[in-house]
Amino acid sequence: MPHPDPADPVLSSLFSYLDASPSPYHAAAEAAARLVAAGFTPVDELAAWPSSGRHLLVRGGSLVAWTEASAATLADGFRIIGAHTDSPNLRLKPHPDTNRVGYQQLAVEVYGGALWNSWLDRDLGLSGRVTVRDGEGSSATHLFKVDRALARIPQLAIHLDRAVNESGLSLNPQQHLVPVWGVGAADAEALRRFVADELGLDRATVLGWDLMFHDTTPAATFGRTDDFISSARLDNQLSCWAAVDAITNAPEPRGVAVVCLFDHEEIGSESASGAAGALLPTILERISLAAGQGRADFLQTLAASWCVSADGGHATHPNYPDRHDLGHLVLPNAGPVLKFNADVRYATDAESTARFRLIADAAGVATQDFVMRSDMRCGSTIGPITSARLGIPTIDIGVPLLSMHSARELCGAADPGPFAAVLRTALTI
Repeated sequence: MPHPDPADPVLSSLFSYLDASPSPYHAAAEAAARLVAAGFTPVDELAAWPSSGRHLLVRGGSLVAWTEASAATLADGFRIIGAHTDSPNLRLKPHPDTNRVGYQQLAVEVYGGALWNSWLDRDLGLSGRVTVRDGEGSSATHLFKVDRALARIPQLAIHLDRAVNESGLSLNPQQHLVPVWGVGAADAEALRRFVADELGLDRATVLGWDLMFHDTTPAATFGRTDDFISSARLDNQLSCWAAVDAITNAPEPRGVAVVCLFDHEEIGSESASGAAGALLPTILERISLAAGQGRADFLQTLAASWCVSADGGHATHPNYPDRHDLGHLVLPNAGPVLKFNADVRYATDAESTARFRLIADAAGVATQDFVMRSDMRCGSTIGPITSARLGIPTIDIGVPLLSMHSARELCGAADPGPFAAVLRTALTI
């Protein structure tokens, strides 16, 4: 396979999306901006919906976008691509300001299954959303992003822990994952004042926040011939980027093309904006109703629908081959991976596999197969949740990654382009 050019427009588009999306709220906003530029129009959940066109809805860190719905397109069902905007990270507590032995620090909770050690000795920015007082008895929400080195979690010097290389690093998240961001006396209002200053507001107007730390290093290629991508949040913003690319560039979608980018996948999807909630089923039914369908028609449309759950997969690790089923090698730059699990931790089955292999053939994209070792517990995705909630066939696929759930992950530089291409094709067949 030819080596990718670091200046390739595909990678440029992906990298700009990743760098613009340090939080789920920014990921949804960036996706919305790209969709609006491609002719999609936002809709209001509290208003009546139009009967046709290209539309999108943003709810918090989630986004759903769809193409024109009519009697003809609905007869072919919904063609759904699902992904998720969130990644494991460190999130601020409601009262984060703390002080130990003269250091000003910010208390955090671990969100999702983060690799804790990967957050040590990194330049950390702060991002998310902030709610502020907006007149008498009302509030407004602002995106918030400080993309500079604001905080750091310093690792203990080896001179003070001589056995760390032999016995392994042991971290307590309450004690050892507390970023430093200043020195001096305790200041219980430091973070609130900082947020208000960044927004150009008085600190008394700040009512609350959903703020999280992120690695400030931009996405980049690396390797002797730039074979790899290094970036934060490849799981799963790479799939979000590919899904947005697919729905904006699919030449003639079959049925109603739908992209859903969910928040909260990393913690089980049980939220108002997660895949296990009512967001997607409600939107699909409203699309159907706006096009003039009744309940029976909508259920018939669901019966003709199917879903691609797009989420990062595991590449075989060269330093830990014993952690993989070596009968199912998965390599970077060798195509997207189809994910299988007998306990339906992934939604892939024989029929959805056949359908996707035909799609991949039509797109000219090679595929790989992944299964966990039989003596190891398997992770999961939005695939089984979406399949169960809607009762539609679903397949789990993704770009293979190394360092999954690290503050910085790795994938093949030649993988994003074919992945986006196969998703585009999935919307047309």
